[in-house]
Amino acid sequence: MHEKFLDENIKGTIVIVSGLPRSGTSMMMQMLDAGGMPVLSDGKREADVSNPKGYYEFEKVKTLIRDKSWLPEAEGKAVKVIAQLVSHLPANFGYKIIYMDRPISEVLVSQQVMLGKTKDVEAKTFPTGLNSIFQKQVDAMNLWIDSQPNVDILRVNYHDCINNPMGVASLVSDYLDEDLSVEKMASCVDPSLYRNKVK
Repeated sequence: MHEKFLDENIKGTIVIVSGLPRSGTSMMMQMLDAGGMPVLSDGKREADVSNPKGYYEFEKVKTLIRDKSWLPEAEGKAVKVIAQLVSHLPANFGYKIIYMDRPISEVLVSQQVMLGKTKDVEAKTFPTGLNSIFQKQVDAMNLWIDSQPNVDILRVNYHDCINNPMGVASLVSDYLDEDLSVEKMASCVDPSLYRNKVK
């Protein structure tokens, strides 16, 4: 166990894949799964045109604010938790967070396309006010992480993952101190799925 997590009150370590929705969290979960890391997902949200390789979500994560009883199921595994919920993780586990860092402008465009608002995106009339809201949510998450002795974080640049999947896979494997197959992890990255670019 990581030396930061040797406190007698820490029950175990959980790998958290986080980021804003549409920031590459599903891609990272796919990479971990392919590399040999146990993942916690239930398959209830099926793959679609926005995420043809699957979402790797666990429905109970949505109840994290009011119900934390499922956390023991995630011990020793990777589970996806969006940035807005990270600060609700209880203090009795150690967390190794892999945070997918993608420009908020691209996240917004990707979300609008996913919602079927392609015309709004083309006309650049999508709600750009969300930009500041998302940034505040990310800032709040970062402040929380900095204050938690039981939390480590690795920030993964989304573009680096697309352009250098082997390098990112190796970085993640080293960070987790797991004997993961970096080749299989890297093979999950499909640059053709990087479709919502903002110039």
